Amino acid sequence: MRALLQFTLDLFDPPAPAPAPKRPAGGAPAGDALPQHPAPAAPLADTRSRVSFMHPRASREVVLGHARIAYEFTRGKRRTIGFVVGAEGLSVRAPRWVALRDVDAAVVEKSSWILRKLAETQQRHERLEATRIDWKDGVSFPFLGQQVTVRLDPHHAFDGVGAVLDATADDGPPTLRLALANNATSTQIRDAAQAWLMRQARRIFIERLEHFAPRLGVRWKKLSLSNAATRWGSASADGSIRLHWRLVHFRMSVVDYVVAHELSHLRVMDHSARFWETVESVVPDYELLRRQLKDEAVPRW
Repeated sequence: MRALLQFTLDLFDPPAPAPAPKRPAGGAPAGDALPQHPAPAAPLADTRSRVSFMHPRASREVVLGHARIAYEFTRGKRRTIGFVVGAEGLSVRAPRWVALRDVDAAVVEKSSWILRKLAETQQRHERLEATRIDWKDGVSFPFLGQQVTVRLDPHHAFDGVGAVLDATADDGPPTLRLALANNATSTQIRDAAQAWLMRQARRIFIERLEHFAPRLGVRWKKLSLSNAATRWGSASADGSIRLHWRLVHFRMSVVDYVVAHELSHLRVMDHSARFWETVESVVPDYELLRRQLKDEAVPRW
């Protein structure tokens, strides 16, 4: 991993074993050794009242407690059995020499962790679905942690940019006025709001990069806005920074954490204790902000 020239920050960070000092809980696991005396996998019987977790590319399945789990299984050049729980479900990778019965036994051995992470992932998906935006006049979405209400305003062009944010005098939510007809489609409203958000994202990210880079003693050369499915950001050794434009849904403190995280990679190109100490030097409460980034639901588009 240290040999890689690019590091990324996950949208959904994989969990980890007990963290080392200065490292936040939730880092990626390196893998789990095979048990010396593996237990047999639970039989696939009596499926009534069972919860099912089905990976779309599942090739094996096992019953853990009251859950029937179909998981993706692959083999590769590795020394241990590795587990990853993502949006699609459980994935298991194993060395080529490990017997299938030992793979099933390792899954059973790791059952508490697997069931907990699958449940957390399912709950997160439900929270995300609950935040899906219905793009129409009067809809709200978060911008820098504050709700913004969309209003269609066909009588103004807003200096050619198509949108303007109006603060309210009665302490209510700000209004994002879009230069669209009252009969605009949901797609037109969404695209206009996204264009405005992306302009704000570039402006805010540049401002925060310029703020943190001197404090970290690094120089960034290029900013790209990302729309990646699983990454909030990445940093390359050549000084290129990529940040997901939808970070501007979060409070500025969370944005600052991600910006500082990626800039810190220009000093330490790994996730060692020294890396996290670098992040902490400019964002002392990074662990709290990292948890917020992971736990808070981002609106579905």
